[in-house]
Amino acid sequence: MALFESLTGRLQAITERMRGRTRVTEQDLKAMTREIRLALLEADVNYQVVRDLVADINERCAGMEVMESLTPGQQVVKYVHEAIVDLLSIGNNKLALSPSGFTVIMLYGLQGSGKTTMAAKLARHLKETGRRPLLTSVDVHRPAAALQLEILAQPLGVEVYSEPQNRDAVEIARNAVARARYLMRDVLIVDTAGRMTVDNELMDELKAIAAVVKPTQKLLIVDAMIGQEAVNIALAFDQAVGLDGYIMTKLDGDARGGAALSIAKMTGKPIKFIGTGERVEDIEAYDPERMASRILGMGDVLSLIEKASRHLDEKKAQQTLERLQKNQFSLQDMLEQFEQVQKMGSLRDLVGMIPGVNQKKLAETDVDDSIVDRNMAIIRSMTPRERENPKLLNASRRRRIALGSGTTVQQVNQLVNQYEQTARMMRSFTGGGSKRGRRRGRGGLPGMGGFPF
Repeated sequence: MALFESLTGRLQAITERMRGRTRVTEQDLKAMTREIRLALLEADVNYQVVRDLVADINERCAGMEVMESLTPGQQVVKYVHEAIVDLLSIGNNKLALSPSGFTVIMLYGLQGSGKTTMAAKLARHLKETGRRPLLTSVDVHRPAAALQLEILAQPLGVEVYSEPQNRDAVEIARNAVARARYLMRDVLIVDTAGRMTVDNELMDELKAIAAVVKPTQKLLIVDAMIGQEAVNIALAFDQAVGLDGYIMTKLDGDARGGAALSIAKMTGKPIKFIGTGERVEDIEAYDPERMASRILGMGDVLSLIEKASRHLDEKKAQQTLERLQKNQFSLQDMLEQFEQVQKMGSLRDLVGMIPGVNQKKLAETDVDDSIVDRNMAIIRSMTPRERENPKLLNASRRRRIALGSGTTVQQVNQLVNQYEQTARMMRSFTGGGSKRGRRRGRGGLPGMGGFPF
Protein backbone atom coordinates (compact mmCIF):
# COMPACT_ATOMS: atom_id res chain seq x y z
CA MET A 1 0.00 0.00 0.00
CA ALA A 2 1.85 3.07 -1.28
CA LEU A 3 0.29 5.41 1.26
CA PHE A 4 2.24 3.92 4.16
CA GLU A 5 5.54 3.25 2.37
CA SER A 6 7.48 5.94 4.26
CA LEU A 7 5.92 5.19 7.63
CA THR A 8 6.18 1.44 7.10
CA GLY A 9 9.84 1.73 6.15
CA ARG A 10 10.66 3.67 9.33
CA LEU A 11 8.67 1.42 11.68
CA GLN A 12 9.90 -1.75 10.01
CA ALA A 13 13.51 -0.64 10.46
CA ILE A 14 12.83 0.04 14.15
CA THR A 15 11.13 -3.30 14.79
CA GLU A 16 13.76 -5.14 12.74
CA ARG A 17 16.48 -3.83 15.04
CA MET A 18 14.49 -5.01 18.05
CA ARG A 19 13.68 -8.48 16.72
CA GLY A 20 17.17 -9.92 17.15
CA ARG A 21 17.76 -8.56 20.64
CA THR A 22 18.12 -11.07 23.46
CA ARG A 23 18.10 -8.18 25.92
CA VAL A 24 16.32 -4.83 25.58
CA THR A 25 17.54 -1.99 27.81
CA GLU A 26 15.65 1.11 28.89
CA GLN A 27 17.90 3.10 26.57
CA ASP A 28 16.86 0.84 23.65
CA LEU A 29 13.18 1.50 24.43
CA LYS A 30 13.72 5.27 24.62
CA ALA A 31 15.52 5.25 21.27
CA MET A 32 12.75 3.15 19.72
CA THR A 33 9.89 5.32 20.98
CA ARG A 34 11.73 8.46 19.81
CA GLU A 35 12.05 6.95 16.32
CA ILE A 36 8.37 5.92 16.35
CA ARG A 37 7.36 9.45 17.39
CA LEU A 38 9.37 10.98 14.53
CA ALA A 39 8.04 8.46 12.00
CA LEU A 40 4.42 9.18 12.95
CA LEU A 41 4.86 12.95 12.95
CA GLU A 42 6.49 12.76 9.50
CA ALA A 43 3.45 10.78 8.36
CA ASP A 44 1.28 13.76 9.40
CA VAL A 45 -0.37 11.92 12.29
CA ASN A 46 -2.07 14.21 14.79
CA TYR A 47 0.29 15.18 17.63
CA GLN A 48 -2.15 14.13 20.36
CA VAL A 49 -2.53 10.72 18.71
CA VAL A 50 1.25 10.31 18.51
CA ARG A 51 1.65 11.23 22.19
CA ASP A 52 -1.04 8.77 23.29
CA LEU A 53 0.40 5.96 21.16
CA VAL A 54 3.95 6.42 22.45
CA ALA A 55 2.66 6.56 26.02
CA ASP A 56 0.73 3.34 25.42
CA ILE A 57 3.84 1.56 24.06
CA ASN A 58 5.91 2.76 27.02
CA GLU A 59 3.28 1.53 29.45
CA ARG A 60 3.11 -1.90 27.81
CA CYS A 61 6.91 -2.25 27.82
CA ALA A 62 7.34 -1.14 31.45
CA GLY A 63 8.17 -4.14 33.60
CA MET A 64 7.96 -6.35 30.51
CA GLU A 65 7.74 -10.06 31.20
CA VAL A 66 9.05 -11.94 28.22
CA MET A 67 6.97 -14.90 27.03
CA GLU A 68 8.83 -18.19 26.71
CA SER A 69 8.16 -18.39 22.97
CA LEU A 70 9.46 -14.87 22.25
CA THR A 71 12.75 -13.02 22.56
CA PRO A 72 12.68 -9.59 24.26
CA GLY A 73 12.96 -7.95 20.84
CA GLN A 74 10.00 -9.92 19.50
CA GLN A 75 8.01 -9.00 22.59
CA VAL A 76 8.59 -5.29 21.95
CA VAL A 77 7.42 -5.71 18.33
CA LYS A 78 4.32 -7.50 19.65
CA TYR A 79 3.56 -4.58 21.99
CA VAL A 80 4.02 -1.99 19.22
CA HIS A 81 1.67 -4.00 16.99
CA GLU A 82 -0.95 -4.26 19.75
CA ALA A 83 -0.74 -0.53 20.49
CA ILE A 84 -1.30 0.38 16.82
CA VAL A 85 -4.21 -2.10 16.59
CA ASP A 86 -5.82 -0.43 19.63
CA LEU A 87 -5.27 2.99 18.05
CA LEU A 88 -7.05 1.87 14.88
CA SER A 89 -9.85 -0.01 16.69
CA ILE A 90 -12.37 2.73 17.40
CA GLY A 91 -16.05 1.76 17.44
CA ASN A 92 -17.74 -0.92 15.36
CA ASN A 93 -15.99 -1.25 11.99
CA LYS A 94 -18.78 -3.36 10.48
CA LEU A 95 -21.36 -1.77 8.19
CA ALA A 96 -24.68 -1.60 10.05
CA LEU A 97 -27.65 -2.95 8.11
CA SER A 98 -31.24 -2.22 9.06
CA PRO A 99 -33.12 -5.08 10.80
CA SER A 100 -36.22 -4.02 8.83
CA GLY A 101 -34.61 -5.39 5.65
CA PHE A 102 -34.23 -1.99 3.94
CA THR A 103 -30.96 -0.12 4.52
CA VAL A 104 -30.20 3.41 3.35
CA ILE A 105 -26.54 4.49 3.19
CA MET A 106 -25.83 8.20 2.70
CA LEU A 107 -22.39 9.15 1.45
CA TYR A 108 -21.02 12.58 2.30
CA GLY A 109 -17.80 14.29 1.27
CA LEU A 110 -16.08 17.25 -0.32
CA GLN A 111 -15.56 17.50 -4.06
CA GLY A 112 -12.68 15.38 -5.32
CA SER A 113 -12.75 12.92 -2.42
CA GLY A 114 -13.84 10.06 -4.71
CA LYS A 115 -17.42 9.92 -3.44
CA THR A 116 -19.18 8.90 -6.67
CA THR A 117 -16.59 6.23 -7.48
CA MET A 118 -16.86 4.91 -3.92
CA ALA A 119 -20.65 4.69 -4.25
CA ALA A 120 -20.19 2.28 -7.17
CA LYS A 121 -17.47 0.36 -5.29
CA LEU A 122 -19.74 -0.03 -2.27
CA ALA A 123 -22.60 -1.23 -4.47
CA ARG A 124 -20.32 -3.86 -5.99
CA HIS A 125 -19.14 -4.97 -2.55
CA LEU A 126 -22.70 -5.30 -1.26
CA LYS A 127 -23.84 -7.16 -4.37
CA GLU A 128 -20.99 -9.67 -3.90
CA THR A 129 -22.21 -10.32 -0.35
CA GLY A 130 -25.71 -11.18 -1.57
CA ARG A 131 -27.40 -7.78 -1.25
CA ARG A 132 -29.56 -6.11 -3.89
CA PRO A 133 -28.39 -2.47 -4.01
CA LEU A 134 -29.84 0.50 -5.87
CA LEU A 135 -27.76 3.62 -6.46
CA THR A 136 -29.04 7.16 -6.71
CA SER A 137 -27.38 10.53 -7.23
CA VAL A 138 -28.92 13.57 -5.55
CA ASP A 139 -26.08 15.84 -6.67
CA VAL A 140 -27.94 18.55 -8.61
CA HIS A 141 -25.00 20.96 -8.54
CA ARG A 142 -22.28 19.09 -10.44
CA PRO A 143 -22.96 18.61 -14.16
CA ALA A 144 -23.22 14.96 -15.25
CA ALA A 145 -22.83 13.62 -11.67
CA ALA A 146 -25.67 11.14 -12.22
CA LEU A 147 -24.24 10.17 -15.64
CA GLN A 148 -20.85 9.40 -14.07
CA LEU A 149 -22.55 7.14 -11.54
CA GLU A 150 -24.47 5.35 -14.30
CA ILE A 151 -21.28 4.74 -16.31
CA LEU A 152 -19.56 3.26 -13.24
CA ALA A 153 -22.56 1.12 -12.27
CA GLN A 154 -23.47 -0.28 -15.71
CA PRO A 155 -20.71 -2.96 -15.87
CA LEU A 156 -21.68 -4.04 -12.35
CA GLY A 157 -25.28 -4.74 -13.27
CA VAL A 158 -26.48 -2.27 -10.62
CA GLU A 159 -29.35 0.10 -11.47
CA VAL A 160 -29.04 3.85 -10.88
CA TYR A 161 -32.11 5.97 -10.16
CA SER A 162 -31.68 9.52 -11.44
CA GLU A 163 -33.75 12.48 -12.60
CA PRO A 164 -31.34 14.56 -14.73
CA GLN A 165 -33.82 17.41 -15.29
CA ASN A 166 -34.95 17.70 -11.68
CA ARG A 167 -33.09 20.34 -9.61
CA ASP A 168 -34.74 19.38 -6.31
CA ALA A 169 -32.36 17.03 -4.47
CA VAL A 170 -34.89 16.26 -1.72
CA GLU A 171 -37.56 15.22 -4.22
CA ILE A 172 -35.09 12.98 -6.08
CA ALA A 173 -34.16 11.34 -2.78
CA ARG A 174 -37.81 10.74 -1.86
CA ASN A 175 -38.53 9.20 -5.27
CA ALA A 176 -35.40 7.03 -5.05
CA VAL A 177 -36.61 5.49 -1.78
CA ALA A 178 -39.98 4.73 -3.40
CA ARG A 179 -38.24 3.21 -6.43
CA ALA A 180 -35.96 1.03 -4.29
CA ARG A 181 -38.92 -0.31 -2.31
CA TYR A 182 -40.91 -0.92 -5.50
CA LEU A 183 -38.00 -2.93 -6.99
CA MET A 184 -37.63 -4.80 -3.66
CA ARG A 185 -34.03 -3.67 -3.25
CA ASP A 186 -32.65 -4.08 0.25
CA VAL A 187 -29.98 -1.32 0.08
CA LEU A 188 -30.21 2.22 -1.27
CA ILE A 189 -26.90 4.08 -1.64
CA VAL A 190 -27.34 7.85 -1.84
CA ASP A 191 -24.51 9.81 -3.51
CA THR A 192 -24.87 13.39 -2.26
CA ALA A 193 -23.43 16.68 -3.50
CA GLY A 194 -20.04 17.92 -2.43
CA ARG A 195 -18.45 21.34 -2.12
CA MET A 196 -14.94 22.68 -2.24
CA THR A 197 -15.37 23.67 1.41
CA VAL A 198 -17.89 22.93 4.16
CA ASP A 199 -20.68 25.56 4.11
CA ASN A 200 -24.11 26.07 5.70
CA GLU A 201 -25.99 25.74 2.39
CA LEU A 202 -24.51 22.27 1.80
CA MET A 203 -25.28 21.14 5.35
CA ASP A 204 -28.88 22.37 5.19
CA GLU A 205 -29.43 20.40 1.95
CA LEU A 206 -27.88 17.25 3.46
CA LYS A 207 -30.08 17.53 6.55
CA ALA A 208 -33.21 17.88 4.38
CA ILE A 209 -32.26 14.79 2.32
CA ALA A 210 -31.53 12.79 5.49
CA ALA A 211 -34.96 13.71 6.88
CA VAL A 212 -36.56 12.14 3.79
CA VAL A 213 -34.48 8.98 3.34
CA LYS A 214 -33.87 8.28 7.08
CA PRO A 215 -30.38 6.80 6.58
CA THR A 216 -29.26 3.71 8.45
CA GLN A 217 -25.61 4.70 7.97
CA LYS A 218 -24.15 8.16 7.35
CA LEU A 219 -20.61 7.72 6.04
CA LEU A 220 -18.10 10.43 5.21
CA ILE A 221 -15.74 9.81 2.28
CA VAL A 222 -12.31 11.03 3.37
CA ASP A 223 -9.41 11.67 1.01
CA ALA A 224 -6.41 10.12 2.78
CA MET A 225 -4.04 12.44 0.90
CA ILE A 226 -5.13 15.64 2.68
CA GLY A 227 -3.51 14.70 5.99
CA GLN A 228 -4.66 16.25 9.25
CA GLU A 229 -7.14 18.51 7.47
CA ALA A 230 -9.27 15.36 7.14
CA VAL A 231 -9.83 15.46 10.92
CA ASN A 232 -11.18 19.05 10.75
CA ILE A 233 -13.50 18.15 7.87
CA ALA A 234 -14.74 15.07 9.75
CA LEU A 235 -15.43 17.09 12.89
CA ALA A 236 -17.37 19.69 10.86
CA PHE A 237 -19.57 17.07 9.15
CA ASP A 238 -20.11 15.16 12.38
CA GLN A 239 -21.22 18.28 14.20
CA ALA A 240 -23.60 19.28 11.40
CA VAL A 241 -25.20 15.98 10.30
CA GLY A 242 -23.95 13.33 12.74
CA LEU A 243 -21.74 10.64 11.20
CA ASP A 244 -21.64 6.87 11.76
CA GLY A 245 -18.19 6.33 10.28
CA TYR A 246 -15.76 6.88 7.43
CA ILE A 247 -14.58 5.44 4.16
CA MET A 248 -10.93 6.26 3.42
CA THR A 249 -10.10 6.73 -0.26
CA LYS A 250 -6.83 7.08 -2.20
CA LEU A 251 -4.92 4.74 0.09
CA ASP A 252 -2.94 3.79 -3.02
CA GLY A 253 -1.51 7.30 -3.25
CA ASP A 254 1.86 8.57 -2.06
CA ALA A 255 0.59 10.78 0.76
CA ARG A 256 1.98 10.51 4.26
CA GLY A 257 -1.16 8.85 5.59
CA GLY A 258 -1.74 10.63 8.89
CA ALA A 259 -5.50 10.82 8.29
CA ALA A 260 -5.96 7.06 8.48
CA LEU A 261 -4.19 6.90 11.83
CA SER A 262 -5.74 10.08 13.30
CA ILE A 263 -9.32 10.41 12.22
CA ALA A 264 -10.99 7.62 14.21
CA LYS A 265 -9.06 8.44 17.39
CA MET A 266 -9.79 12.18 17.19
CA THR A 267 -13.50 11.85 16.33
CA GLY A 268 -14.45 8.61 18.07
CA LYS A 269 -16.10 7.28 14.89
CA PRO A 270 -14.89 4.12 13.11
CA ILE A 271 -13.48 3.59 9.62
CA LYS A 272 -15.76 1.16 7.75
CA PHE A 273 -14.07 0.68 4.37
CA ILE A 274 -10.87 1.63 2.58
CA GLY A 275 -10.31 2.32 -1.11
CA THR A 276 -7.03 0.95 -2.45
CA GLY A 277 -7.15 1.88 -6.14
CA GLU A 278 -9.17 3.39 -8.97
CA ARG A 279 -10.96 0.23 -10.12
CA VAL A 280 -14.44 -0.58 -8.78
CA GLU A 281 -13.12 -3.76 -7.16
CA ASP A 282 -10.50 -1.81 -5.17
CA ILE A 283 -12.44 -1.65 -1.91
CA GLU A 284 -11.84 -3.55 1.32
CA ALA A 285 -13.76 -3.84 4.56
CA TYR A 286 -11.59 -2.10 7.15
CA ASP A 287 -9.80 -4.36 9.60
CA PRO A 288 -7.61 -2.68 12.28
CA GLU A 289 -5.37 -5.71 12.83
CA ARG A 290 -4.65 -6.16 9.15
CA MET A 291 -3.97 -2.44 8.74
CA ALA A 292 -1.55 -2.49 11.68
CA SER A 293 0.23 -5.51 10.19
CA ARG A 294 0.65 -3.71 6.88
CA ILE A 295 1.97 -0.56 8.54
CA LEU A 296 4.56 -2.58 10.46
CA GLY A 297 5.57 -4.51 7.34
CA MET A 298 4.21 -7.81 8.66
CA GLY A 299 2.23 -8.54 5.52
CA ASP A 300 -1.47 -9.27 5.20
CA VAL A 301 -2.03 -12.92 4.36
CA LEU A 302 -5.78 -12.82 5.05
CA SER A 303 -6.38 -10.04 2.51
CA LEU A 304 -4.21 -11.92 0.01
CA ILE A 305 -6.30 -15.07 0.53
CA GLU A 306 -9.53 -13.10 0.18
CA LYS A 307 -8.34 -11.56 -3.08
CA ALA A 308 -7.44 -15.01 -4.36
CA SER A 309 -10.78 -16.53 -3.35
CA ARG A 310 -12.68 -13.68 -5.03
CA HIS A 311 -10.76 -13.61 -8.30
CA LEU A 312 -9.22 -17.04 -8.91
CA ASP A 313 -11.25 -19.63 -10.80
CA GLU A 314 -11.20 -22.80 -8.70
CA LYS A 315 -12.18 -25.00 -11.63
CA LYS A 316 -9.40 -23.64 -13.84
CA ALA A 317 -6.90 -24.02 -11.00
CA GLN A 318 -7.87 -27.68 -10.63
CA GLN A 319 -7.55 -28.25 -14.38
CA THR A 320 -4.09 -26.62 -14.37
CA LEU A 321 -3.02 -28.83 -11.47
CA GLU A 322 -4.17 -31.94 -13.31
CA ARG A 323 -2.26 -30.87 -16.44
CA LEU A 324 0.83 -30.25 -14.33
CA GLN A 325 0.59 -33.71 -12.82
CA LYS A 326 0.38 -35.16 -16.33
CA ASN A 327 3.34 -33.04 -17.47
CA GLN A 328 1.08 -31.12 -19.88
CA PHE A 329 1.61 -27.52 -18.65
CA SER A 330 1.37 -25.30 -21.75
CA LEU A 331 1.65 -21.65 -22.72
CA GLN A 332 -2.14 -21.54 -22.73
CA ASP A 333 -2.07 -22.54 -19.05
CA MET A 334 0.50 -19.81 -18.40
CA LEU A 335 -1.76 -17.27 -20.13
CA GLU A 336 -4.68 -18.29 -17.90
CA GLN A 337 -2.48 -17.93 -14.83
CA PHE A 338 -1.47 -14.42 -15.92
CA GLU A 339 -5.15 -13.54 -16.43
CA GLN A 340 -6.08 -14.85 -12.97
CA VAL A 341 -3.30 -12.93 -11.22
CA GLN A 342 -4.08 -9.75 -13.15
CA LYS A 343 -7.63 -9.79 -11.74
CA MET A 344 -6.20 -9.63 -8.22
CA GLY A 345 -4.67 -6.20 -8.79
CA SER A 346 -1.19 -4.70 -8.73
CA LEU A 347 1.69 -7.17 -8.37
CA ARG A 348 3.47 -4.74 -6.06
CA ASP A 349 0.48 -4.69 -3.70
CA LEU A 350 0.17 -8.48 -3.80
CA VAL A 351 3.86 -9.01 -3.02
CA GLY A 352 3.61 -6.39 -0.25
CA MET A 353 0.99 -8.53 1.52
CA ILE A 354 3.44 -11.41 1.93
CA PRO A 355 4.87 -11.53 5.47
CA GLY A 356 8.59 -10.85 5.70
CA VAL A 357 8.79 -8.81 2.50
CA ASN A 358 10.94 -5.74 3.16
CA GLN A 359 8.72 -2.82 2.12
CA LYS A 360 11.66 -0.49 1.60
CA LYS A 361 13.41 -2.92 -0.73
CA LEU A 362 10.10 -3.63 -2.48
CA ALA A 363 9.69 0.10 -3.12
CA GLU A 364 13.13 0.14 -4.74
CA THR A 365 12.42 -2.97 -6.84
CA ASP A 366 11.10 -2.61 -10.38
CA VAL A 367 7.78 -4.47 -10.21
CA ASP A 368 6.29 -3.60 -13.58
CA ASP A 369 2.69 -4.72 -14.17
CA SER A 370 3.01 -3.83 -17.87
CA ILE A 371 5.33 -6.83 -18.34
CA VAL A 372 2.38 -9.11 -17.52
CA ASP A 373 0.30 -7.34 -20.19
CA ARG A 374 3.17 -7.71 -22.67
CA ASN A 375 3.59 -11.42 -21.96
CA MET A 376 -0.15 -11.97 -22.35
CA ALA A 377 -0.04 -10.16 -25.71
CA ILE A 378 2.82 -12.41 -26.87
CA ILE A 379 0.95 -15.62 -25.98
CA ARG A 380 -2.27 -14.34 -27.56
CA SER A 381 -0.35 -13.75 -30.82
CA MET A 382 0.41 -17.48 -31.00
CA THR A 383 -1.78 -20.06 -32.67
CA PRO A 384 -3.52 -22.67 -30.47
CA ARG A 385 -1.04 -25.31 -31.73
CA GLU A 386 1.94 -23.13 -30.79
CA ARG A 387 0.56 -22.54 -27.29
CA GLU A 388 0.15 -26.27 -26.74
CA ASN A 389 3.48 -27.21 -28.31
CA PRO A 390 6.16 -24.48 -27.89
CA LYS A 391 8.68 -26.68 -29.73
CA LEU A 392 7.03 -25.45 -32.93
CA LEU A 393 8.31 -21.92 -32.24
CA ASN A 394 11.16 -21.63 -34.75
CA ALA A 395 12.80 -18.34 -35.71
CA SER A 396 10.23 -17.32 -38.37
CA ARG A 397 7.29 -18.04 -36.08
CA ARG A 398 8.88 -15.99 -33.30
CA ARG A 399 9.36 -13.04 -35.69
CA ARG A 400 5.67 -13.28 -36.66
CA ILE A 401 4.59 -13.38 -32.99
CA ALA A 402 6.79 -10.39 -32.13
CA LEU A 403 5.28 -8.42 -34.99
CA GLY A 404 1.73 -9.40 -34.00
CA SER A 405 2.18 -8.50 -30.33
CA GLY A 406 4.12 -5.29 -30.85
CA THR A 407 7.18 -6.70 -29.09
CA THR A 408 10.68 -7.79 -30.03
CA VAL A 409 11.98 -11.26 -30.83
CA GLN A 410 14.18 -10.99 -27.72
CA GLN A 411 11.09 -10.46 -25.57
CA VAL A 412 9.39 -13.46 -27.18
CA ASN A 413 12.50 -15.54 -26.48
CA GLN A 414 12.54 -14.33 -22.89
CA LEU A 415 8.92 -15.41 -22.35
CA VAL A 416 9.53 -18.84 -23.89
CA ASN A 417 12.59 -19.30 -21.66
CA GLN A 418 10.52 -18.32 -18.62
CA TYR A 419 7.86 -20.82 -19.65
CA GLU A 420 10.43 -23.60 -20.00
CA GLN A 421 11.92 -22.80 -16.60
CA THR A 422 8.46 -22.69 -15.02
CA ALA A 423 7.43 -25.99 -16.60
CA ARG A 424 10.67 -27.56 -15.37
CA MET A 425 10.11 -26.20 -11.88
CA MET A 426 6.50 -27.42 -11.84
CA ARG A 427 7.58 -30.90 -12.91
CA SER A 428 10.05 -31.05 -10.03
CA PHE A 429 7.32 -30.09 -7.54
CA THR A 430 4.75 -32.55 -8.88
CA GLY A 431 7.21 -35.41 -9.34
CA GLY A 432 6.89 -35.31 -13.10
CA GLY A 433 10.58 -34.76 -13.82
CA SER A 434 13.72 -36.84 -13.52
CA LYS A 435 15.61 -37.28 -10.25
CA ARG A 436 18.18 -34.82 -11.52
CA GLY A 437 15.39 -32.36 -12.35
CA ARG A 438 13.81 -32.80 -8.92
CA ARG A 439 17.13 -32.14 -7.22
CA ARG A 440 17.60 -29.01 -9.27
CA GLY A 441 14.02 -27.92 -8.51
CA ARG A 442 14.71 -28.07 -4.79
CA GLY A 443 17.79 -25.93 -5.24
CA GLY A 444 15.96 -22.87 -6.48
CA LEU A 445 12.93 -21.38 -8.18
CA PRO A 446 14.04 -20.50 -11.73
CA GLY A 447 11.79 -18.06 -13.53
CA MET A 448 9.25 -17.61 -10.70
CA GLY A 449 6.41 -18.44 -13.08
CA GLY A 450 7.41 -15.72 -15.51
CA PHE A 451 6.37 -12.95 -13.13
CA PRO A 452 8.35 -9.70 -13.54
CA PHE A 453 10.14 -9.51 -10.18
